[in-house]
Parts: sequence; structure tokens; C-alpha cells
Amino acid sequence: QVRLVESGGGSVQAGGSLRLSCAGSGYKACRYDMAWYRQALGKEREFVSFMYSDGTTSYPDSVKGRFTISRDTAKNTVYLQMNSLQPEDTAMYYCQTFEGGSGCSAKSYWGQGTQVTVSS
Repeated sequence: QVRLVESGGGSVQAGGSLRLSCAGSGYKACRYDMAWYRQALGKEREFVSFMYSDGTTSYPDSVKGRFTISRDTAKNTVYLQMNSLQPEDTAMYYCQTFEGGSGCSAKSYWGQGTQVTVSS
């Protein structure tokens, strides 16, 4: 079973940067699409960035140009570089992967989350 562990969250002032990491284990010979989501207090979880297994990326307008998703295949780690952070970026950030392909689980797996707090 896939296990994801996020790290890199913390407190930063507006305009600052953070890089989140998502270390994965338990991968099989399957296709893995990766994503970052966030959930602010009292709000629904929202999509922040997405990377298909072929490396194609996607972002919502709210973070486009400020956030960048990347991965280091050798380290089984996905990153989220967040620049020009604003107080509205304050949330718990979650890493997610979907396991696809023939003979694979077709399940989503989630990490436990890492808190990002941006002060004005």
C-alpha cells in the first residue's frame, strides 16, 4: 500500500516562500498521478496543483504563477514550491496520489497533511 508523508510546512510572513515535500513509499509498477490539495479552517478541501504521470502539470488560477509542483523520481518525492505566499494561502496542505494502470488498485492515497500559516 502506498504511504505518503508530507513535510516542510511552517509559519511565514506574506510574500515569503516555502517548499513542501511529499515522500512516498510502497509504489508498484503502476501509473501515479500526483496532486496537492489544501483545506483552510471551516472550508472545503481544494485542489492546488496536479502532475500527471507523464509530467504534465495543472494549477488553479488562485496559485498559478506562484506555486510549482515537481518531482524527484529517484527519491520518490514530490515537491510544492510556494512563492509570494499570502494570508489566504493559510491551510493544511495534503499530498495525494492516484494509482492507475492495468492490474493496479485505481485508488487514491493521502498523506496526513502539513500546516502552512501565512501572516500579514
